[in-house]
Amino acid sequence: MPNPFTEHTAVQKPILKYAGEIGWQIVGRDEALTLRNGETGLFFYPILEQKLLELNPKVVTRENVGDVIKRIQDLRNTIEGNKEALEWMRGKKSVYVPSERREINVRLIDFNNPSNNIFQATEEWQYTNGTFSNRADVVFLINGIPIIIGENKKPEEKEAISIAVDQLRRYHRETPELVIEFYYGVTWNLSRKVLFKWKDDAGTQPPYSPFSYQEKGDGGMSSDKFERTIKTFFNHERLLRVIHDYVIFFKREDELEKIILRQHQTRAVEKVVNRSLEKEKKTGLIWHTQGSGKTFTMIVAAERLIKLAEFEKPTVIMLVDRNELESQLFLNLEAYGFESYELANSKKHLQDLLASDYRGLIVSMIHKFEGMPRDINTRANVFVLVDEAHRTTSGDLGNYLMAALPNATYFGFTGTPIDKILYGKGTFKVFGKEDEHGYLDKYSIAESIEDGTTLPLNYTLARNEMLVPKELLEKEFYAMVEKEGVSDIEELNKILERAVNTKNFLKSEDRVEKVAKFVAEHYVQNVEPMGYKAFLVGVDREACALYKTALDKHLPPEYSQVVYSPAHNDTEKLKQTLPKILIVTKKLLTGYDAPILYCMYLDKPMKDHTLLQAIARVNRPYEDDDGLKKPSGFVLDFVGIFDNMEKALAFDSADVASVIKNCETEAHPDSGDEIQMGIVLNGWTCKLCERPAQEATEIPRLCDCA
Repeated sequence: MPNPFTEHTAVQKPILKYAGEIGWQIVGRDEALTLRNGETGLFFYPILEQKLLELNPKVVTRENVGDVIKRIQDLRNTIEGNKEALEWMRGKKSVYVPSERREINVRLIDFNNPSNNIFQATEEWQYTNGTFSNRADVVFLINGIPIIIGENKKPEEKEAISIAVDQLRRYHRETPELVIEFYYGVTWNLSRKVLFKWKDDAGTQPPYSPFSYQEKGDGGMSSDKFERTIKTFFNHERLLRVIHDYVIFFKREDELEKIILRQHQTRAVEKVVNRSLEKEKKTGLIWHTQGSGKTFTMIVAAERLIKLAEFEKPTVIMLVDRNELESQLFLNLEAYGFESYELANSKKHLQDLLASDYRGLIVSMIHKFEGMPRDINTRANVFVLVDEAHRTTSGDLGNYLMAALPNATYFGFTGTPIDKILYGKGTFKVFGKEDEHGYLDKYSIAESIEDGTTLPLNYTLARNEMLVPKELLEKEFYAMVEKEGVSDIEELNKILERAVNTKNFLKSEDRVEKVAKFVAEHYVQNVEPMGYKAFLVGVDREACALYKTALDKHLPPEYSQVVYSPAHNDTEKLKQTLPKILIVTKKLLTGYDAPILYCMYLDKPMKDHTLLQAIARVNRPYEDDDGLKKPSGFVLDFVGIFDNMEKALAFDSADVASVIKNCETEAHPDSGDEIQMGIVLNGWTCKLCERPAQEATEIPRLCDCA
């Protein structure tokens, strides 16, 4: 019996039906072709002309409307042209108006009044550019402009998303004119890792992408959930907000890139804006786990605050650490839409800006508030966004900040949860006092793993003879950390400088040789065949040098490299074949964001925030064009830190311990899992013959067929 659930019946028809029920005009294929003036047309031309005239009286006229449409249509078929297309939609492009003798911006969409726009959807959009032809399953348009392209797959299609993405990549390659923008993901950035599942308003996460759908009987969602998903996804006001605020172009390593903020990011931005509008509440704490895009969230929140008319030209101060300040993200703020901003380059410069009542964005580091006079600016429309809030506002610096700006609203952002022993104290007391559970918004590690923003973390302990004796670790590390507290790598290093016996043990000649030999064998047998790179974390600079010498006895010298401090293009360099193992100890440990890093060989005592930030280097999602997909991050502990998880990571167990697993205990004979040097092999298959890992003779993904 033929399957009744085809692409058209199970996906295409329901999408259009549900969209029609929430106000989208469904346009038939023949009518759509007429509105486009044939298969070479990019827009619904009569609709676009009508709305240009209506939204721009005396600016766009019967005489120049054709020229305006041609300017939009003739945009380059590149990511740069795509950026211009978004600028047109956001009303940032202009035409010369002779009667005014000046350029005036043109509105394509009315973002303030959703009902003032025409929302339409059609199917089977066949497009040809004279060389290639492609057909989009469904296309959604606002005021005649294609905004969303949906690629649908049959319910029984096992690799539906991958196939759909391949088709969309072909659209980019062959008919790029067709792809102005789609969702959930963006055009001109078609890595599988940036396509996201949509969560409906109820907070659930259906197993759904705009590009595939399965009926409940085939492991997918029920029709009522599918309906709710479509109706929340295509909600008019939400979609306009996405176009206006949440699609971002930026430069990384001098290359233009494009992303869309995910739901946890847009949720936090909206909460920051709403809290800022409240008169009685003046603080908020946002915990978004490491690797979930906190920097972008802060930048977009700052932009929203500056542009809101209710705040009457506010001052927004973004306090960041040196790593962020020196990154390309903050060196290219104009790419986010900031026409101007001030980077405070000294304490006096910052003081002058605040005393002169500067309006707009100020970017600074917290230490520049040291010695700042009280009440230097008493306006209420001052908003302070503090990065790494768990450490930057402690002590006198936080007191100077808040005394200088007594009526400001303060938002603390952190990538790590607050210690469970500090509820009601410290960061919670400063930023979380006005919310019942301490957080204005929370995006936990467990949530980020569920969403695919980050990966699970596995760990295992090295052999006992290589671990630091427990009594020594307790006396020289844990006792001092508990007494003095550690919130960043600098404070950690100061404590370790006094841990003389621990450092001597870690750097003893015999032990360094054993660890280096173990690391070399483990990397070659387990990590290298998977296609990934690794960190080796030494206790100090001397240890890094010792490990380099020792590793060179077991691996070619070009395999490893000692890196003491970050340098320009470090992340880009990791895409190269060599080196394969980075030997690090300090700033680089928390400054890298290279998804190709899979394994961390940990030989430095760490705890809480510093440990969580460090291991977050290896749980970034990674998938290459050949289908290599990183399953998790992995830490091989040569210190013994993970022997007591509660002590190593003093956070709520629901937030941390449940998603950082000991793979030795996770794999057991009854499960059929196999462990090889700390790696759970279950689920791996041979690259060549696709036999399961249980039949592998030596290393994951390779077997005797090689």
